Amino acid sequence: MPPSCCGYLSQYTHHHLVAFLLTFFSYVLLHASRKTFSNVKVSISAQWTPSIQNDSLSPGETWEENHLFEDEKQATLFLGALDSIFLFSYAVGLYLSGVIGDRVNLRYVLCVGLCGSAAVEFVFGTLTEWLHIYNIYLYCGLWVLNGLLQSAVWPCVVAVMGNWFGKTGRGFVFGLWSACASVGNILGAFLASSVLKYGYEYAFLVTSVVQFAGGVVVFFGLLTSPKEVGLSSELETGLGPVETDTDSHRPLMSDEEDEVEVEVYARPHQSIQQPDEPLDEAPQAIGFCQAFCLPGVLPYSLAYACLKLVNYSFFFWLPFYLSNNYGWKEAEADRLSVWYDVGGIIGGTVQGLISDFMGKRAPVLATSLALAMAALVGYSRSPNDQLINAVLLAVTGFFIGGPSNMISSAISADLGRQEALRGSQEALATVTGIVDGTGSIGAAGGQYLVSLLESKLGWMCVFYFFVVMTGGSIVFITPLLIKEVRAMWRDRRAMRRQL
Repeated sequence: MPPSCCGYLSQYTHHHLVAFLLTFFSYVLLHASRKTFSNVKVSISAQWTPSIQNDSLSPGETWEENHLFEDEKQATLFLGALDSIFLFSYAVGLYLSGVIGDRVNLRYVLCVGLCGSAAVEFVFGTLTEWLHIYNIYLYCGLWVLNGLLQSAVWPCVVAVMGNWFGKTGRGFVFGLWSACASVGNILGAFLASSVLKYGYEYAFLVTSVVQFAGGVVVFFGLLTSPKEVGLSSELETGLGPVETDTDSHRPLMSDEEDEVEVEVYARPHQSIQQPDEPLDEAPQAIGFCQAFCLPGVLPYSLAYACLKLVNYSFFFWLPFYLSNNYGWKEAEADRLSVWYDVGGIIGGTVQGLISDFMGKRAPVLATSLALAMAALVGYSRSPNDQLINAVLLAVTGFFIGGPSNMISSAISADLGRQEALRGSQEALATVTGIVDGTGSIGAAGGQYLVSLLESKLGWMCVFYFFVVMTGGSIVFITPLLIKEVRAMWRDRRAMRRQL
């Protein structure tokens, strides 16, 4: 039976806590600034379209100076196109930044992503409005650059977490840590709603300045690996050795993922393939194609493509949907939308903990995704009541955001440290980039489809589309689910025979 949470958490040092908090808040700030764009879509749409009811223009301005689109529907389609542009560039960047992160100091790559993205968002949302520059091609170019810069952050923070925390308890630790995206969404929603009355440009200003400051703190404070403070491999995992018959000298949290030295001393009877190679030589980074072909990477990547489409549709469009479908004020819609993220935080932590105790990830994912399909149908029929809507949002976030957090963090770390790597620890950022990059490609195509379906068929068809995509995620992980269920039955039979 797995050890209790307190049992393995108590073994970590203060260095583990600092690494946890700095990587956590790095992505909190990034997602807070990313969330700003979805929270101010109504204001941006009003600014870009001529309307008698448009009160966003100052008395000295004429609508021709701000005229980008003829009506709100065209503006909505362009906002959806910007989401897709961002996610496509983000996906391409993830494939590249994952490879770079395994070859360059993770702290440098992380800080470039944080500070560079903050500067681009300031130009996009604040500087262009202050200087009254309204240009479609400029917006598209800036959002492509923003996607490339933001893509450097996630593979790096997951790789740093993977360096500090081993496999035992990874579902719980990463489930708790992966709440960073949802916490960032909540922070971004409150920051945007608090200054939105002064203009959407101030929402971009606040979040971009805070994100840039966070990048500076990370640059001077983050340790990317226990080796930087001289911790041994035993301290890297946070646990001492576990006494067993066959592997009595192997740390519990290292499983087959740890360093070559552990393999050599744990199994002295095995032959060494390369006796002339120094034991302390740093492991080499594997190639992109090699990482893609690792067991489990492709199925989870395709499943995440479907799931991230749904999750990011809520991320980008939920405040817009609440404001337009129910007629609620934009600030109210922003605050109400945080309940989806609250559900995601709880879902990721609880489901990660359950998967730790089961020793399997796929059964937990499949069960949650099946319930997510029912939750989506239920939420699509939510009445015009904020309390009921908030409850349904939290339930939907629990069953969609939870699996999304698990795949992008704990499962990516599992895949990047599996036995097939043969001791190489320089694959985690690459594998994380592949999984998240493939997910972002699916999400990118979905954002324009959401705006197109909404404008042509209405929001009900959008929710049916979400149900189909969630079912697609289950289909892709089905082979892994069958394999893990069979393994569970074999383990139970073996236990019964022993009894």
